[in-house]
Amino acid sequence: MIIGVLVEISINKKEKTFDYLVPENLVGMIQIGKRVLVPFGKQKLEGFIINIKDKSEYNLKKIISIIDDEPILTDELLSLGKEISDDIVCNLIKVYQAMLPIGYKASIKAKMGIKEERYIKLVSKECGINFINSSKAKKQVELVKNLFENGSVVKNKYPYNIVRTLIDKGIIKEEKKEIYRIDNTCNVEDLKVLNKYQKDAYERIKNSNKDVILLHGVTGSGKTEIYMHLIKDVIKHGKEAIILVPEISLTPQIINRFKSHFSNKIAVFHSGLSDSEKYDEYRKIKRGEVSIVIGARSAIFVPLNDIGIIIVDEEQSTSYKQDHDPKYNAIDVAVKRGKYHNAKVVLGSATPSIETYARAEKGFYELVTLNKRANDAKLPDVTIVDMKNEIRKGNSIFSKILVDNINDRLNKKEQIILFLNKRGYSSYQMCSNCGEVVKCPNCDITLTYHKNSGMNRCHYCGYARVKEEICPHCKTNSLKNFGLGTEKIEEEISKLFPTSKIIRMDIDTTSKKGSHEKIINSFLNHEYDILIGTQMIAKGLDFPLVTLVGVINADTLLNIPDFRSNEHTYHLLSQVSGRAGRDKLSGKVIIQTYNPDNYSISYSKNHDYIGFYNEEIKIRKNLKYPPYYFLTLIKIGGKVYDNTLNESRKICSYIKRNISNDMVVLGPSPSNISKINNTYYFQIIIKFRNKEKMKVILNNLVLLDENNNKINLSVDINPINL
Repeated sequence: MIIGVLVEISINKKEKTFDYLVPENLVGMIQIGKRVLVPFGKQKLEGFIINIKDKSEYNLKKIISIIDDEPILTDELLSLGKEISDDIVCNLIKVYQAMLPIGYKASIKAKMGIKEERYIKLVSKECGINFINSSKAKKQVELVKNLFENGSVVKNKYPYNIVRTLIDKGIIKEEKKEIYRIDNTCNVEDLKVLNKYQKDAYERIKNSNKDVILLHGVTGSGKTEIYMHLIKDVIKHGKEAIILVPEISLTPQIINRFKSHFSNKIAVFHSGLSDSEKYDEYRKIKRGEVSIVIGARSAIFVPLNDIGIIIVDEEQSTSYKQDHDPKYNAIDVAVKRGKYHNAKVVLGSATPSIETYARAEKGFYELVTLNKRANDAKLPDVTIVDMKNEIRKGNSIFSKILVDNINDRLNKKEQIILFLNKRGYSSYQMCSNCGEVVKCPNCDITLTYHKNSGMNRCHYCGYARVKEEICPHCKTNSLKNFGLGTEKIEEEISKLFPTSKIIRMDIDTTSKKGSHEKIINSFLNHEYDILIGTQMIAKGLDFPLVTLVGVINADTLLNIPDFRSNEHTYHLLSQVSGRAGRDKLSGKVIIQTYNPDNYSISYSKNHDYIGFYNEEIKIRKNLKYPPYYFLTLIKIGGKVYDNTLNESRKICSYIKRNISNDMVVLGPSPSNISKINNTYYFQIIIKFRNKEKMKVILNNLVLLDENNNKINLSVDINPINL
């Protein structure tokens, strides 16, 4: 028998399989989708069995061993991988690797280990009865009676000598049971009764004849309750569900809500889990022990066999698009899996992406709208503060109205969220004498000062050094901190409100396992009065006592040179505003900005998504951006600046020679961050309408470039950030 194996190595930038012989003793174990260990030159590599054949034109080596007892990739996932690889012009092996948790690599699996607990049980009921009737050893009899009642008990709950004696007498025996590292078992509660508006939305989704439904519901409208009712229906019919959430910080709250209704039917899958926990959860899913999988982007690949519904919560989030190879979008994958299983795909958001809403408006997706909050609570009042005026009054960080409102909420024993989408203490250090800015030596980016550690850090390559006091250029003691980060906000708020309890939630405070859940629960339990954080606190979280949200600098995203900067700004402001007044108490939002007339800010004040959409869509049409055109971003990276620029020009010339009239080519130009980790980057942007013609150009480009050692070429179709 001969098999085609896709090996786990980047031979070139397109897929390549290699033929191997199968020894007679392994022939009966061969199945497409399993992994094998094969000799490859002087190495031993893992690979996926892609096909089985009778003959080959080459002199073949034999496989070494078969890694899996059953196919690790189902027929669906094998086919899906090929489709994704073709769509995003990416090596197939990278797609297959992305589908599996790291614990499934053979080299790691051997070290992973299965967690086991030792139990004791009766050898037989007859032995037990005889022992109880004849023995005078009270503690031994007590243990045997317990085993009669419970079947088996954990071994270490009883003294070793008693257990050992009963085992030696042949009364009880020991057995091992596998236990999962995450236990989702809990008491089950009934689902809440849907209100009139939720019930109407639920019925429309359930009865829709469209493959994809956009549930556009204002913040606090009860979208999650609708999800749970839809999933309950699916499970009732023996089918399964996937729920995607954008942030790890959202998973604790949503998991707890689902656990309270579906208990151990749930598996969780996201990057906040350890490799061992992912390994457990994946095996739980593969064994068919759960009906619901909740997780972040990579959970879209879990090996469920009969999916009835896929829900993508906060569908506008950029985190659904992977920014490294394979550069897939989990929403696109969800739609593909939905078609395969004939399952509905529900995209939920208070602020849908422009492209998604455009598809719904045109009728490609079903549009279901919820305009009211679930508990009849009003949407929060929003006040826009022009910080240019505040600075003239000497208020450089917090406006007077924000300080007054924080004080008012603290006096009422209510809670406050302060949002700033920038971590660290200050954005950069600059010399007030010569104007020198302290930059990363490896990247074209300023170093961010982190006061807690006393370090200047690069958020791109990880470079760090102790904060300097003397300017490296003019040698004067003139280095000053400029810009704001969440650390600085925390320090200043502590000075203004010294008796308040403050907690910060950003990447720096959530690096330890379980820290997201710990912060969320402690704030939910009112152990803290003020929560300060970045965009991880902006979406999906529900705190009944939060009545005030303050946005410290609404312009952070507006200043990024990207055609989506206004859209991202509107999304973030609307989402973080939605954290206020979600229960019985009314909410207020104060947005501080230097651009109060910007339309993304003014529309967010009135919670007017449709107004923002209509304004934004006109600009997109005039400038030939999505949804009217597709985009491809080609990034060229190299260690030598001149070589990289020259190669970028050659690539651009090739593209321009092959484009059609409905394509637009921009570049080459330096990337937004033109140097990262001592590599220079240039980019070319292509706007196009014909996907198939674009794929031909890109595939040819990849083939032409595969032997070019001067540069690295990266292709990103429909990028989120330019």
